[in-house]
Amino acid sequence: MFPVQTPIMAKRVAVIGAGSSGLTSIKCCLDEGLEPVCFESSDDIGGLWKFKEQPEADRCSIYRSVIVNTSKEMMCYSDFPMPDHFPNYVNNSTLLQYIRLYAGHFNLLKHIHFQTTVRSVRQRPDFSNSGQWEVVTVDRDGREETHVFDGVLVCAGHYTQPIKPLSDFPGIDTFPGTIIHSWEYKDSDPYLGKRVVVVGIGNSGGDIAVELSRVCEKTFLSTRKGAWVIGRVVDRGLPLDMVMMTRARDLFYWLLPRALLNLILERILNQRYDHKLYGLQPVHRILDQHIVINDDLPGRILLGDLAMKSNVQKFQGSTVFFDDGTVEEKIDAVILCTGYDYKFPFLPTSLSSGSDGDLKLYRRIFPPSLERPTLAILGLFQTKGAIMPAVELQARWASRVIAGNEQP
Repeated sequence: MFPVQTPIMAKRVAVIGAGSSGLTSIKCCLDEGLEPVCFESSDDIGGLWKFKEQPEADRCSIYRSVIVNTSKEMMCYSDFPMPDHFPNYVNNSTLLQYIRLYAGHFNLLKHIHFQTTVRSVRQRPDFSNSGQWEVVTVDRDGREETHVFDGVLVCAGHYTQPIKPLSDFPGIDTFPGTIIHSWEYKDSDPYLGKRVVVVGIGNSGGDIAVELSRVCEKTFLSTRKGAWVIGRVVDRGLPLDMVMMTRARDLFYWLLPRALLNLILERILNQRYDHKLYGLQPVHRILDQHIVINDDLPGRILLGDLAMKSNVQKFQGSTVFFDDGTVEEKIDAVILCTGYDYKFPFLPTSLSSGSDGDLKLYRRIFPPSLERPTLAILGLFQTKGAIMPAVELQARWASRVIAGNEQP
């Protein structure tokens, strides 16, 4: 008689969020023999890429005309290419369609509990031995439930808390017009025939300013530091990232001194259009910060529908004063494209290891204060390419660590 062997139970992993990060986390957990249970507070997958007419508190929000800055070959997951008939640069609705195809192909939806909010995540009393977590959730009917998991993957997004630096603008309380953050912006319809100031020249600021310039009486784009700007299409009509992100170019960049490389790249961009002449000249070198990707910004400036401005100095009623001494009157609206913060209120405060309460993560994934690496936070990083393949790599590694198949 052979002894009866007790089957080994698969480790259960909580995945918080069913956006692009959460879905690949479910897939990676399954690949490692784990049992993922995903909690999604909304009624659908897609996260950031699910467009909604009205922004919802503590959720990501996008405008209707968003188009990704990464070509489809670079944007897709490694094991599921985008369909051939998709355009090289997809809009948000097409990307959401791709995400649905991915979830359906790998049968991921059955692992997701929709309209279920995670209220808290806390270590179990025996955490130093088990590495387990207690996750408290609330479903659509208000029922609270406590679960025990061997690991937690946080995929809740980090474009959820709009930063509104109103105190940086003296007199803004006297401004009679509307002031919103780009998080609230959906389309240009409310601004037809108006005079609008857009503050901030990141990718969102450039997109929104260009869109508004087609319908507004006048659009002003205010920037403190300027930006290097390049379009999505470069030599021979090829997508920017397909030309720029190659092993040969990486080797070339690695061999050249940084100062010389800055000089070469800046000269290439200025040959397309003189950034100083267009009011775009930044105070930083090209490799020191992210480049703004925008196809139409120089053209709208050239047509006079969009005017570049320096930093906003102060408000005086509907009049806006800028640091360069110029003044614009009868401004109807201000749109702040001033970035985002993030928060994960369900996580223990002990994980915030920074003096400012910020999360400090080992290899941008694991909180270093944990005795056992069974909780990972995905997506909190900047990348020069598409975030989806990068998050897939994070999820794969975190899943392997939680499964015990790899060391952190």
